[in-house]
Amino acid sequence: MKASIRRSAIFASAAALVIAVCGTTGTARADPGDGELQFGYVLPETGQLAYLGPPQIESLKFAIQTINDAGGVLGKPVPAVVSSDEAGQEAVAAQSADRVLAAGVDAIVGAAASGMSLAFIDRVTGAGVVQCSGSNTAPTFTDYEDDGFYFRTAPSDALQGPILADVVRGDGHDRVAVVARADDYGRGLMESTREALEDRGVTVALAETYDPKATNFDQVAQQIENSRPDAAVVIAFEEGTQIMQGMIESGLGPDQIGVYGADGLRSEELPSLVAPGRPERLAGMKGTAPASETNEQYVKDLKKFAPELKELQFAPQVFDCVTTIALAAEKAESDDPGEYVKEMNGVTKGGEKCNSFAACKELIADGKDVDYQGVSGPLNFTDKGEPGQATIEVYGYDDEGKLQTLRTETSKAQD
Repeated sequence: MKASIRRSAIFASAAALVIAVCGTTGTARADPGDGELQFGYVLPETGQLAYLGPPQIESLKFAIQTINDAGGVLGKPVPAVVSSDEAGQEAVAAQSADRVLAAGVDAIVGAAASGMSLAFIDRVTGAGVVQCSGSNTAPTFTDYEDDGFYFRTAPSDALQGPILADVVRGDGHDRVAVVARADDYGRGLMESTREALEDRGVTVALAETYDPKATNFDQVAQQIENSRPDAAVVIAFEEGTQIMQGMIESGLGPDQIGVYGADGLRSEELPSLVAPGRPERLAGMKGTAPASETNEQYVKDLKKFAPELKELQFAPQVFDCVTTIALAAEKAESDDPGEYVKEMNGVTKGGEKCNSFAACKELIADGKDVDYQGVSGPLNFTDKGEPGQATIEVYGYDDEGKLQTLRTETSKAQD
């Protein structure tokens, strides 16, 4: 513990020196207009969201390979990405962002968790570097003061909540308990889901947040039981396994009430983690998440590039982050974030449709505006730099506890 504190203090001093000399962390970058588009990432290599790291990291690398196969950006190949770990800890994520910025990157992909992005967004956007996340869903980012340098290809939970409410209501439930981790992701999705449930005539018997760093979650399961619901929505990450274990022990499993999750719980391993040796105990659980597997060709190509991948969650959205940034640089004829940031929204809407970097690049070279159709679906960025519509997957676990995609639905932002 003391050694970690000393290391943090040393790093903080070094970062302070950079700020003192250069004015702000990250301005000690390489020439921003050197013609070489350099990416960095801050994504989970360790920590409770480590399972989301491989699909996002491999998809990022696959996007770079795809771009380079098409001749690169501005006539130069995109170099290897500068990597760093968000680790599920705000302090570590912030330090990782500082290290990536110090490497002179033109864009940062990440973080995976909304809370981790909030730990360093001011560092990145304040340095005039573009940040794009493929999995930040907290509504917080829509109106965040980022000087126009923050983007996301994952839809806001303001778009996911209504679909989740439709699934719950569509299964005939009319008295629902909603519990969520006490962070921007949890609070945002809980409120979006609660409002949509009430709009659909459902009684929300409980809407409470919990400390995700707690060591025991029996009280959360008890709160759900005390609310006497016929369905429960659990908005969680890894700690959700303990909540659901407590629910099953209290007679609140999917065979007794409706049990629903969201993207933070979508995992092939969830049933074996909740009920080791008895994955069928999660049979019937459902949930929603930004769609990951609707583009068959992309999925096939990514699995060929990284055959060891099991999860693909948020992989398409990260691919679209990288491709959108590269196309913006082509359109601006510059790798300077201060220049290509002006083209980020425009390359996703209003022009001639194209569905690959190579096809869009060719149109740009011909002087045309482009409308990049992402592998995660049409992006159609709003003025806030986020999708104006989203394809949401409804997932479920079958009688053996195996994860299945039940269907996908489209959700659009309200004007």
